[in-house]
Amino acid sequence: MIRLLPDCLEFKTSTGESVPCSAVEVTVELLGEAAGHLDVDLVKNAAQSVLHYFKAELGKTTVSVAEFSIALEKVLRRLGLNVSSADHPAPEPKILETDLGRFAKASGAGLILIFFACLRIQVREQLSSAPRLLRFHGLKPCVRHLTGARRWTSECQRLSDDIVAFLRDCLRVEGGKSVCALVVQ
Repeated sequence: MIRLLPDCLEFKTSTGESVPCSAVEVTVELLGEAAGHLDVDLVKNAAQSVLHYFKAELGKTTVSVAEFSIALEKVLRRLGLNVSSADHPAPEPKILETDLGRFAKASGAGLILIFFACLRIQVREQLSSAPRLLRFHGLKPCVRHLTGARRWTSECQRLSDDIVAFLRDCLRVEGGKSVCALVVQ
């Protein structure tokens, strides 16, 4: 018998065939296009936790794709994502994106307070349409524009951290009881 790599399981397919494969690869395959909208580290950590569950806690090296899918669904739900297995398909997730770099340019150079006020309004408007995922990208260009910095400095890092904390706070305050994931890149 060939020994499996530490990050692999043997997956039983619906046809009864056993295929050794990396847990991360199977996770990406199961998530399909949705994987591109999620944080890569989040997906890898979810896959690793499911792998650990089957190998270390249950002592299994062979699982069905359905078993893995259900366990992965539970992990991702606990991380705040709305996912479902093929047996119970979820409605198409509503994803709203904002380019922070463009948003900062529209607010004006060096006008950080105006930027934050406009950003809160943007989050409030987006949350009013009940999205499943708010995705903000272009954080570094945004910070560089607001600070006027050519290189990344400690001031840039502080502002970056402040923007992420502000977005989290806006989601908590403005989101109410709605379930919405936040991705900031």
